[in-house]
Amino acid sequence: MANFTTHIAIGTVVSGALATLTLAANVIPHEALVAVTLAGVLGSVLPDIDLKDSRPSRAMFAGLGIFFSFAVLFSCAGKYSIVELWVLWLGTLLGVRYGLHAIFHRIAVHRGIWHSLLATVFCAVATAIVFKYILGEADGIAWLGGGFLAIGYITHLVLDEIYSVDVMDTRLKASFGTALKLADLHHWKHSVAMAACTAGLLAIAPPAGQFIDGLSSHSMWVGLNEKLLPHDSWFGVIDVPRPIALGAAPAAVSAQAATPAAAAAPLVTGSIPAQRPVNPFKTIATDQTPADKK
Repeated sequence: MANFTTHIAIGTVVSGALATLTLAANVIPHEALVAVTLAGVLGSVLPDIDLKDSRPSRAMFAGLGIFFSFAVLFSCAGKYSIVELWVLWLGTLLGVRYGLHAIFHRIAVHRGIWHSLLATVFCAVATAIVFKYILGEADGIAWLGGGFLAIGYITHLVLDEIYSVDVMDTRLKASFGTALKLADLHHWKHSVAMAACTAGLLAIAPPAGQFIDGLSSHSMWVGLNEKLLPHDSWFGVIDVPRPIALGAAPAAVSAQAATPAAAAAPLVTGSIPAQRPVNPFKTIATDQTPADKK
């Protein structure tokens, strides 16, 4: 398998490329794009959570410990004394970081169910739920975060199949075919359990219609196509040659290019429209202003 540095580097590049497309499409707020991009980077290292001594596993359970400890702290604020809150906060932090970590690795098998497309779907749905019900994002943004994580997750699996280097960079492994698979047939109970958990998460996940409508928006894809390449110049320095129509007089073309309007044409590559387009990823109810409702 590829090492941690390779996974995080390639995952960052892939997530950055997706973030660039999302930014150009101008369909979600920029502050939400940061969280969505981080979900893609997280997905690029998440499959190695089943490797006990790996940095992704330690970092993941440390992050989960911090998240749940503060969730318990905030939910219990005002109910208990300061010392009791300290005990709950520290107990939750240590319990998740070390207790849950130990229990998880008693069950998990490296290159097992977590290196599969079933785990990809499970983690994507779980991410959408976190974005929706914990971060309070709209349905479309929640599933966009799940989609980013899924692409990062699959990037990890593909890298592990391309070449095999152990996590400590000490030896090669003949492990082709063990990372990118539908499910773990060798440990079928794990696969059945994860499939059941995925079905349960789908039952409480936010609706995906908003996300699907956003991806299938014709106007969004037309806009991305128009912004794909510069129209006038690269970075405002190198002019882009314009094709001359058949039968057009060279003098007329030169005169047209010399007009003040053409000379003052702004660089439109990557620019954000002055008037924000309809956002297919955000709920109408949360975006309406009092003026819109009249």
